[in-house]
Amino acid sequence: MVDLEKIKNIGRYQVLKKLGQGSVGTVYLGRDPYIGRQVAIKIYRLPNDTGPDEVEMYQKSFFVEAQSAGCLMHPNIVAIYDADLHQDFCYIAMEYIDGPTLERFCKPDDLLPVERVLKIIFSVCKGLEYAHQNEVIHRDIKPSNIILNSAGQVKITDFSIAYIKRGHSTLVKGLFGSPSYMSPEQVKEESITEKNDIFSLGSVLYELLTGEKAFGGENEYSIMYKIVQEDPTPVLEVRPELPKILGEILSKALAKSPSHRYQSSMDFAYDLRLALHSLEDVTKETHDSELLNYILGLPFFYNFTESQVNEILSASNLIKAERDKTIIEEGEIDDSFYILISGEVIARKGDKDVAVIEKGQCFGEMAYLTGEARSATIITNDECILLKFSSTLLNRLSESIQLLFFKNFILTVIRRLSKGTE
Repeated sequence: MVDLEKIKNIGRYQVLKKLGQGSVGTVYLGRDPYIGRQVAIKIYRLPNDTGPDEVEMYQKSFFVEAQSAGCLMHPNIVAIYDADLHQDFCYIAMEYIDGPTLERFCKPDDLLPVERVLKIIFSVCKGLEYAHQNEVIHRDIKPSNIILNSAGQVKITDFSIAYIKRGHSTLVKGLFGSPSYMSPEQVKEESITEKNDIFSLGSVLYELLTGEKAFGGENEYSIMYKIVQEDPTPVLEVRPELPKILGEILSKALAKSPSHRYQSSMDFAYDLRLALHSLEDVTKETHDSELLNYILGLPFFYNFTESQVNEILSASNLIKAERDKTIIEEGEIDDSFYILISGEVIARKGDKDVAVIEKGQCFGEMAYLTGEARSATIITNDECILLKFSSTLLNRLSESIQLLFFKNFILTVIRRLSKGTE
């Protein structure tokens, strides 16, 4: 067996010092001599008396983190560079972040300004939305797994117990995670969805705002009982000076039932953005850049530049719609069309559902292009965020942007016709 305290090299990496001990491994600061950059090296190693079942679980944890985080390339997720075996242990080489975790700011005397907290959670929402789009559920969102680098950028780390929806996940059943941040369905070992991470992130937001855990207790059993049966002390009772909207946001993020929770990280981010705008010294323009970056990643805008999307935001209305809300009525005459930012809607002709339209797609464009009455009713299937355009607003945009819209409309129609033929 190798003595990790004396090891000088792991694979091609030079070991510089120990950084910390995680739930399933030890993290070292290393250096990649080929590229000349510092890396964080996470080593998975079990005690000598480990049985075959523990060895199997150890190997699964390693491959889960390597596969789940390794496929995610996002500015708010720690990048994985390499994964391999070295003698009798496994290791992952990842982006080294020189900065604190959010644990530092969860004590009453060390709380961050409210604006900073909301920006951090907004950034985590962006990282989680990307992970969820790629069918990866983190399952262990907590302050110690969110890092701030020296420039203040937010990074999500430690995907060792993540659930990969596609294919065969290796860690599907069982009680995984950190007790104070588990969702009710996680505690009850029920099916896990993206809303699990939203509950955990709500717990982190509560703690960053109050310096208290949303669900504390003397032991794991009392904590898990509270998660399933009790609500935390309302945040406005702990800090009455906070905007009222923060109490509403936390109530929704920490709802016991997943169906009452935010349906996506983007929905969560939308309300955080409203909360930021409610603070007197935070301007709208500061946070539109965050929305702009998110929209740039949507399929409809794949061929738009940042400046073009910025122009579009100034000429559109961003709206939020509750579930089962009718957005478009069959037979009505209207020149507006929509791009779905989050959620999904159902297209219905008469009493028959004919299509499901998902986020990143447009609808209502045919009535805009032809001037004819609506051919279908559009109803939200869950909470949705939409960009709404009218012919008046679109005609004010530059010709180059209008041409891109028309091109993407045509591609949308072709895809729908192709699906109908199939």
